[in-house]
Amino acid sequence: MAQKREMPYLWVTWLTKLLVGENSCEWAAWFRANHEGWSYDKVSSTFDATGWQIKHTELLNKTIVRLEKEGKTVFTENQNKFILRGRTANLGGKPDLITVHNDGGTILDAKTGQPSPSHHLQVMIYMYSIPRSLRQYKGVTFDGKVVYPDREDHIPSSAVDETFIKNLSELIIRLASPNPSRRVPSAIECSFCNITKADCPDRIESEPDNIDVMGETADF
Repeated sequence: MAQKREMPYLWVTWLTKLLVGENSCEWAAWFRANHEGWSYDKVSSTFDATGWQIKHTELLNKTIVRLEKEGKTVFTENQNKFILRGRTANLGGKPDLITVHNDGGTILDAKTGQPSPSHHLQVMIYMYSIPRSLRQYKGVTFDGKVVYPDREDHIPSSAVDETFIKNLSELIIRLASPNPSRRVPSAIECSFCNITKADCPDRIESEPDNIDVMGETADF
């Protein structure tokens, strides 16, 4: 049986697709936030983690070399890991790269897949969290960049405004609640979710393209 956490804990990437509406099932993030990850079985993944890691590392290294040629000091991955402590939950994350110059800085995240609004939201959450959670960055105003193989998307510090902070905070509060969020099972979302039927009886096991249709013909 899944073990309850003493304090809800959320990883940044559990939030991003919910914030931009790419995902609808808040229950999956609520379950992960409120239960210890080691305490429940997971669905086996078919994702090529090794291939992804190789591509991601290659893009990351190219970016580091370029930034250092520009004279910037670069802090990478595990150096950037943080936990932002809140009243209702703790938020954890690990930006790929951080550079700082005087009282300004840039947070960069490398993405090898198709561009997505959720990538921007991920960097924005880092821009909000890092100066509030890591002492060495207190008072630093961060811009952000999403680094793709063929381009970089710049995110100004002004993007982390009151509306963004309000939406982020409200989502975290909902996911930290002792009351479960509503399940919204769908073939697509369930196919990317590693929570088994033992904990989510509503899980849809079919493939995303295996849609149950009426079989009738429309007038078009």
